Amino acid sequence: MKEGWEYKSLGEVCRIFNGNSINADYKKTHYMGLSEGYPFIATKDVSFDGIIDYENGVKIPFDEGLKVAKPNSVFICVEGGSAGRKIGLVNREVCFGNKLFCLDSQGSVLGPFIYYYLKSELFQDQFAERLTGLIGGVSAKKFNDISIIYPSLSEQQFIVDYLDSAFAKIDTMKANTEKALNEAKALFQASLKEMLEPKEGWEENKLGSITSKIGSGATPKGGRKVYIEEGCHLIRSMNVQYNEFKYDELAHISDEAANQLNGVEIQEDDVLFNITGASIARCCVVPTDVLPARVNQHVSILRLKQEVLPRFLSYIMNSPNHQKRLLEIGEAGSTRQALTKTDLENHVISYPTIDSQNKILCTLDSLKSKVDRLQANYDKISLECDALKQAILRQVFE
Repeated sequence: MKEGWEYKSLGEVCRIFNGNSINADYKKTHYMGLSEGYPFIATKDVSFDGIIDYENGVKIPFDEGLKVAKPNSVFICVEGGSAGRKIGLVNREVCFGNKLFCLDSQGSVLGPFIYYYLKSELFQDQFAERLTGLIGGVSAKKFNDISIIYPSLSEQQFIVDYLDSAFAKIDTMKANTEKALNEAKALFQASLKEMLEPKEGWEENKLGSITSKIGSGATPKGGRKVYIEEGCHLIRSMNVQYNEFKYDELAHISDEAANQLNGVEIQEDDVLFNITGASIARCCVVPTDVLPARVNQHVSILRLKQEVLPRFLSYIMNSPNHQKRLLEIGEAGSTRQALTKTDLENHVISYPTIDSQNKILCTLDSLKSKVDRLQANYDKISLECDALKQAILRQVFE
């Protein structure tokens, strides 16, 4: 710690209070669409980057008499998996939810200074050591007792100005990389739509006519409790992405459990398609290195005959026009997003000859590989930007 600085507790330099308990349904029926009032901020409106969404459609009337945070107050999430990690600085008066603590500086410390300190590993280590894992969320008393570095107001302002400038440059670098990635994704989607638009001479058929199997699996009795470290793979909806298989959280089941799901044994070149939940309509071809495998009840197998190549079907099902049609069907007449076997059997696709499919695949694969490289580059730069910010915070606060 630098000469002349001292430690104080958060409770000594801030007024700390949690937010308002307002039922989500009540917000929708009473406040959604109000043109005037305080923006209502919940945990979901605070990003891990510290960005706050003020335009979430919910405003609280000025005369409600609820807890309100002033401009330059700091929010920190204190419940759930994002506790201690979602931190934001507000630039206007807001009403906020009860899973957030508000830190209202009392004149001897600047709100932006508190914000940067809470983002630093110096605070994060204290939070992890003293406050995580508590039943019912973070203890307000223990949170008040966490220490904060305390220089003079002039030094605080110097630090804030320095960090604002440094972080802005880092954010610009990250934003430029993200812009290039988003432009590439938009180009790929436009190419996907144009190249897969039915053309003269293309054949049209229902999926039921060009597949030898359409069927989903089941979760073995006992659910997650029966998953093991090694064994037959069980593919779940989280593994099925858009034209891509995600290996993270790939589950394993015993031979006995796998035998109970022999009817949904995966074969090479099977197309996997999500049929329920938020990931509905995502589609990819199964990679050979996960075989042998089964699928659970949220994933359907599309096993093709000879007319259509598996990767071509995956691109078709993930294309904008087909996604729109499938999502409309999945959301109709049910409280839960779902597509039935009949829905898939009756879904109509258009396709050219095998030679033409291969030519289209060559172009789309090339475009997708460029997007994938840009995605990997963005992921790398994003991690490096986060690491650079922490290095700067260490330099300032330690």
